[in-house]
Amino acid sequence: MTTQSRPHPPSLDSLCAAGLNLAAIRPAACHCPTRLINRLPLRLAGTARLSMEVVGEAQPFRLFSKRTKREPKPKPEAEPVVLTQPEPQIPEPAAAAAVETETSQSDDSSSAAAAAVEADDGESKPASTMVTETGQSDDATASAATFAELGLSQWLVDSCHALGIRRPTAVQRRCIPRALAGEDILGIAETGSGKTAAFALPILHRLGEDPYGVAALALAPTRELAAQLAEQFRALGAPLGIRCLAAIGGFDSLAQAKGLSRRPHVVIATPGRIATLVKNDPDLAKVFARTKFLVLDEADRVLDVNFEEDLRVIFGCLPKKRQTFLFSATMSDNLRSLLELSGNNSYFFEAYEGFKTVETLKQQYIHMPSDGKELHLLHLLPKTKQKDDPNQTTGDSIRSAIVFVSTGETCQYLDFLLQELGRPAVSLHSYKSQSQRLSALSRFKSGQVPVLIATDVGSRGLDIQTVDLVINYDLPRFPRDYIHRVGRTARASRGGLAISFVTQKDICLLHEIEDVVGKQLDARECDDREVNKDVTKVFKARRLTVMKINDEGFKDKVQARKEQKKRDIERKRKHEE
Repeated sequence: MTTQSRPHPPSLDSLCAAGLNLAAIRPAACHCPTRLINRLPLRLAGTARLSMEVVGEAQPFRLFSKRTKREPKPKPEAEPVVLTQPEPQIPEPAAAAAVETETSQSDDSSSAAAAAVEADDGESKPASTMVTETGQSDDATASAATFAELGLSQWLVDSCHALGIRRPTAVQRRCIPRALAGEDILGIAETGSGKTAAFALPILHRLGEDPYGVAALALAPTRELAAQLAEQFRALGAPLGIRCLAAIGGFDSLAQAKGLSRRPHVVIATPGRIATLVKNDPDLAKVFARTKFLVLDEADRVLDVNFEEDLRVIFGCLPKKRQTFLFSATMSDNLRSLLELSGNNSYFFEAYEGFKTVETLKQQYIHMPSDGKELHLLHLLPKTKQKDDPNQTTGDSIRSAIVFVSTGETCQYLDFLLQELGRPAVSLHSYKSQSQRLSALSRFKSGQVPVLIATDVGSRGLDIQTVDLVINYDLPRFPRDYIHRVGRTARASRGGLAISFVTQKDICLLHEIEDVVGKQLDARECDDREVNKDVTKVFKARRLTVMKINDEGFKDKVQARKEQKKRDIERKRKHEE
């Protein structure tokens, strides 16, 4: 019996989602722990000729671009290290602070990285190592770098200065030169660290050199984040007159299809809407024939299993030769698996190790009975003052606050409750139309309303500088969602406060969050007499709120949504059978 040689790890640019269950791939063949493979929601398959035993057939599409053949850099004699791709020109301070480590997972990773990997078109190309840098070496010398020193065009530097962006952050200093050098990037950095500019500025730089068709497609998991990305692209690219299209649900799809056919420079979309547009009009796929950049913002959510079918349609429209940028605030299982399976010249930047929150954020919790949440919420929100309140003082005053809840039903309940209590607030949840959601966000951003009540659709990417307080009315089920929630405050080195409501059933969730963030949350002391002084008013408002919800038929909407989901699941199950 012949012994099969151990295959090389597949490269990131050869990974694809092909309708192929990773559980059918032997873990030893891809050097990835079984627990990661079994938990990976995105189905991936390497198009390289690997010695894997696979069950079923696949129609592959690429996540990362197909790379042309590159000659490996000669190995130095005095230091036996794995061959790496030539580094781009990085400013001296930043280069001196950079820390590069290899991420090969197996004992024979050095020989595997040095060997040639057969591409799916039959060409042999060197498999260089993934270059990893961390933000731990971000010292004062490295922080002296300017946008001009990163190699950006002068008009972009002036545009940043006009928007008040003076100096690049750590993720921008590390990733922008690599992006300009043509590398794929996986960037993990804490919330509020400037990840958007890290991929937007290189794209706009290339557009300034050759403004053609749809140069970039950026995918975001939520409509609100996609709309915000479009605003930021328009603001940064205003001197060049960048044409940007936001293709998101809740608006006329025919108008968006017409706008897409006009070939804007940048398309920002949610996966579901752009896939629907392409399926309804296959000719729209030609719009992306020359797309050079693919961006997955909040990549851990975009690569979720819920978007799998949509991503298959989208990636099928994109050219093989392109740059792919993946950015997120948290390292999820699917991103970690992509990293562990990688062996190509893609660049991985991680600003910290594991899940962490910024140092300027104060994190507290209040232990309370489950029926005391409304009282504590009312006790905290009076400190939230209007933007133009003449009595507002500095120090402990809070300009605006976001209250996070777990369900749309609770979100609407608190919206009505605060209205009954005379507290101005707006809500953001999936049961509202897109125009209502954008209107609520606009009123909150402008300071007309100081309180936003939101489900997790508002926990990703929203950048509102006046948010000083985040309240977790309901603790999230997953610790990484906590990271994104509290990341709506204390952004760009500013201070912030996060308060979590903890009932008896939430103790385990609190401990999980503390384990993940690596610190214990401080217990916030409350005066029970002050909290309970409005108990009569709150209980009366609670009864009126329940009546209002029933009168408006909101519960019927919730029930109809649940039944529709059941039908969709059943239809999908029958289709798979």
